[in-house]
Amino acid sequence: MINPALRKWYYVYLLISNKIPYIYIGCTNDLDKRLNEHNGGNVYSTKKMLPVELIYYEAYQSKDCAFKREKTLKAYGSSLSKLKSRLEIDKKGRAG
Repeated sequence: MINPALRKWYYVYLLISNKIPYIYIGCTNDLDKRLNEHNGGNVYSTKKMLPVELIYYEAYQSKDCAFKREKTLKAYGSSLSKLKSRLEIDKKGRAG
């Protein structure tokens, strides 16, 4: 459960599935609601991954900063690779 004091923040988050070797990167201003949407099968991009697990998130006060970070993680493999290394996730998306 996310701290209610952080509700007005924006979150960049990573989801993982044991079903397929893929990490989903997203951005939202309501992390609990968005996770429920993902696990409820309401998000096309993660429907085949269900169930998904939140493995990481970052909180930003600025919407622009959050979306910039999301874009960086999606566009530049080195940014995601560094984060995966820090989280000890292998190349196939499995937690170590």
